[in-house]
Amino acid sequence: MLCLTRPTDPAWATLALADLATLLRDHAHCEMKAASNALSLAARWPERTEVARALVELAEEELRHFRGVLDELTRRGLTLGKPEVDVYAAELRKAIGVGRKGAPEDPLVDRLLVGAVIEARSCERFRLLCEALRSRGDEPELLAFYEELFACEARHYRTFVDLATSVKADPAAVRARLEEIARAEGRLVEVLGKEPTVHG
Repeated sequence: MLCLTRPTDPAWATLALADLATLLRDHAHCEMKAASNALSLAARWPERTEVARALVELAEEELRHFRGVLDELTRRGLTLGKPEVDVYAAELRKAIGVGRKGAPEDPLVDRLLVGAVIEARSCERFRLLCEALRSRGDEPELLAFYEELFACEARHYRTFVDLATSVKADPAAVRARLEEIARAEGRLVEVLGKEPTVHG
């Protein structure tokens, strides 16, 4: 799906739906981190006006999603809780050397493409949740929520790739780097996917 090199084990959706409290809490924090990341990128590269504007719009949408997950938690009588360490995102950035001094790649392009891969994985996981919820048939509101987010994550993936291409102005180089990052993410996913969390 999208740029991913390794599919998630479909059993992950069963695991996640068996512990909705953990899934929803983690999902809320993922949306908040996605908004923070987009705003951080906009602030670090303010001279890229069009990129910054697109990232702010993306952050605003991620905050709406965060609010939506908070509403779902409240509906179920659950609290948000404190965020866990995001091993997936940290390990992905480490695996490809994002932020490493002397890294040969453009740091903004790399950060945008890491964002794209993370959105692609979220999109895939939300599709699996939708399929599992559809087969259960007992959570129509939650199904509708994740169907909407599935489409949004696919759009966010495209936004990040398009922004990286606008910065690099070399679509072939962006595709090659995206494939490299996706391969690193695929290796990471082989050892994750055993927790009821969006990327865990």
